Amino acid sequence: MSDAALWAALADPHRRAVVALLRTGPRTVGEIAQACELSQPSASKHLKVLREAGLVRVRQEAQRRVHTLDPAPLAALDAWLAPYRKLWGESLDALGRRLDAAPDTAEPTPKD
Repeated sequence: MSDAALWAALADPHRRAVVALLRTGPRTVGEIAQACELSQPSASKHLKVLREAGLVRVRQEAQRRVHTLDPAPLAALDAWLAPYRKLWGESLDALGRRLDAAPDTAEPTPKD
């Protein structure tokens, strides 16, 4: 799985919806198509992209193919985002300190 394949797979909102659905448990293509309001061929195409990116695994159960989420690529993505999350947190903390230190310039509202 390449980073480019992972990003490309998650760039599509339908595939993100499939990933979110699979987070709650394994599903068949029909269940995914119905829950995500996709045609079955469209759901199958999205699942293929997700499988190729390493985000989804499929297993055969009798006549059914059951898809499950593989969280490993998401953990790698989370690790990549960690320094940025820290940066955002520090920036928001600095903004909060600045707002707390700023004098209140709002004019009092007259009471009736």
